[in-house]
Amino acid sequence: MTDHDTTAAESRKAPGSIDLVIEPQAKDLGGFTVRRVLPARERRLVGPFIFFDHMGPAECPPGEIVHRDDLGYVQPIQPGAVNLMTAGRGIVHSERAGDDLQTTSRLHGIQSWMALPLEEEECDPDFVHYPASDLPVFDHDGVQVTVIIGEAFGHRSPVAVRAPMLYLELRMPAGSQITMPADYDERAAYIVDGSVRIDDEKHGEGLMAVARADSALQLSADEDSHVMIIGGAHMGKRHIWWNFVSSSKERIEQAKQDWADKRFGKIPGETEFIPLP
Repeated sequence: MTDHDTTAAESRKAPGSIDLVIEPQAKDLGGFTVRRVLPARERRLVGPFIFFDHMGPAECPPGEIVHRDDLGYVQPIQPGAVNLMTAGRGIVHSERAGDDLQTTSRLHGIQSWMALPLEEEECDPDFVHYPASDLPVFDHDGVQVTVIIGEAFGHRSPVAVRAPMLYLELRMPAGSQITMPADYDERAAYIVDGSVRIDDEKHGEGLMAVARADSALQLSADEDSHVMIIGGAHMGKRHIWWNFVSSSKERIEQAKQDWADKRFGKIPGETEFIPLP
């Protein structure tokens, strides 16, 4: 399991089609910076998205980052690909450097967690890998769009999910514009780098602009910009503690006890145990 500090990001109200602007909390993990965007103090989720972390960029020592879990899956984390892990009733995983590469590498990415619908919270755990070549990539109004999850502009991702959600990557050249319709209950734009204008307000690197319900989201790039769009169905309240997410506080308490008593599964080849914080 990955240790997740639930320190909330800061947020502020905004005019027009934007309901809230979130400024992430940055944490230095020994030269490797992680910016926690969600959950924020005034916004815990955007659609199903309950964790949203911006990692790096950072230079890493030789070795590929490899996902392993107690279901037996072993999968390198590759640029542009999707590794979708469903925790359900419980899963244990690790992400460590392998020994495949002999040169240093640059790690820069987004890690996101999505809450499951109430009726799916205790589903079987699962892991599915989708190579980058499976995802739709196309030009829309001069913007390169990758549909990671969901459907946009007539293109649908093959990634199978359990609730309506949207996850896009936008590569916006300077001067380009794109309008995201209000096709999902909740939506937000996160600026990975560059700067964009929404309702004539400038939003720079590291900010997340959360749209008002039923408002189209028009983005205009002041410079070459890299933007992630997230959203989906409203999920209701979720409780978060360490790596545990549930609609029930009692279920989280049970998970804490199960973890302390080492009743979770074991990852083949892993011996380290991370105690509860």
